[in-house]
Amino acid sequence: MIGFVLSSVAGLVSQILVSRAFGTSPSLDAYYAGNRLPEMLFALIGGGALASAYLPTLSGFLAQEDHQGAWRLASAIINWVLLLLGLLSALAWVAAPWLVRHVLAPGFTDPGQIQLTVSLLRVMLLSPAIFGVSGLFMATLNAHQHFALPALAPASYRLGQIFGVLVLVPQLGVHGLAWGAVLGAVLHLGVQVPALVRLRPRLCPWLGLEMAEVRQVGRLMAPRLLGVAIVQLNFLVNTIIASGQPEGSLTALNFAFQLMIMPQAVIAQAIAIAALPTFSDQAARGDLEALRETLGTTLRGVLYLALPASLGLIALRRPVVALLFERGLFDARSTELVAWALLWYAAGLAAHSLLEIIVRAFYANYDTRTPVMVGAGAMTLNILLSWGLSWGFGRIGWPPHGGLALANTLATTLEVALLLWLMDRRLGSLRLGRLRRGLVAIFIAATGMWAVLAAWLRLTQGAGPMLRGAGGVALGLVVYWGLSYLAGAVEARELPSILLPRRAREA
Repeated sequence: MIGFVLSSVAGLVSQILVSRAFGTSPSLDAYYAGNRLPEMLFALIGGGALASAYLPTLSGFLAQEDHQGAWRLASAIINWVLLLLGLLSALAWVAAPWLVRHVLAPGFTDPGQIQLTVSLLRVMLLSPAIFGVSGLFMATLNAHQHFALPALAPASYRLGQIFGVLVLVPQLGVHGLAWGAVLGAVLHLGVQVPALVRLRPRLCPWLGLEMAEVRQVGRLMAPRLLGVAIVQLNFLVNTIIASGQPEGSLTALNFAFQLMIMPQAVIAQAIAIAALPTFSDQAARGDLEALRETLGTTLRGVLYLALPASLGLIALRRPVVALLFERGLFDARSTELVAWALLWYAAGLAAHSLLEIIVRAFYANYDTRTPVMVGAGAMTLNILLSWGLSWGFGRIGWPPHGGLALANTLATTLEVALLLWLMDRRLGSLRLGRLRRGLVAIFIAATGMWAVLAAWLRLTQGAGPMLRGAGGVALGLVVYWGLSYLAGAVEARELPSILLPRRAREA
């Protein structure tokens, strides 16, 4: 979690620097449109779909202490990722002009912006293969119960982006952002190498088609790949729709989504990564009682952190966006564009956070099909809602890009609700009833925090964003922890023992 905090801080610094340099300009819209395809390639071939199939299979070798088999599996999967991502990136480089005009940004009408998007896309196509290998290194280290350096990898990627903004952008313009992203991919990989070396890896140049476990990874990955493809299709549809909306809409959506993802990454992704090996071990031993207990407690802990973060972002969206970004070319109009999208994205923060946990419980049970099918339905709904809500927002005079954010929130909320119900049936109850007192305490404290923040905003009307934004965040944290402690939330009482060193606790 500390690693994800560092990554979020570095990502925030990167966003602040980018917003100062480019605002919500057409050139930044071109950058985000061009970056969509490299992100899709990595997500489809080297991202979560592969890791969710690879890590449990690798853990099976490690549980049997078959280290030679584990490294043979790792070698085969790494070589396949390099081969496929390298080939697809090369094909995309050749087809870049057609892809930009007809797939990535058909709403762009300025020839200069189209050509800029093509050029940026070709630079960023260097990164998918690097990220693919780095993602496998991360999964391999997690399977060996090594989390520190993999957790620093996202922060290292952000450092590459920051270098691009500060050093390369003054010389290369927006192309400096693209080269900074490539450098970040290299750092994402490089920071994990020392930990991998300590494992004494025995990698070899083979594809392992005759190895049953390699084929098993492919079978487990296939349904998950369908789900990831639909998610990426949804992102692509959002990019296509936003490219035809008022200038800056695409950039505003990206800024708002990243602001929502920052607390989600710290709260949920960090916990989920650490929990998956434990879930997998309990499922492998058939200890459903332990799995029920661990999963239920983890879900409640995530909700304890995610719900106030969601309400806080909604309440403080304007002063927070102004405090972070309103400087340089990022003006008051840019603040309104981002804050509007953040309102609708932040409403789904708790659902996004719970989703990270519940899908990994399915993966631990070697079930990638169920979350994929549910996710496919949710993302199909998301695409339909994206078209409908953006059109509806425009019809009533609201900025249409807010409809895209709301569609994401609604679809994700329905997805996580259905997955929780299915897992409850599979495990013979998650026994959330035993956790009811804690859940009630969480909702009481979050509601009280919301009321205090509403009063704070009225009291500080006309004050600067530093007082309203930073002061509101600090006030919200203190009020929520205090109210949840008084209401008897277990997490509130355990928080000091987690954050303070042992000597300080004993004193």
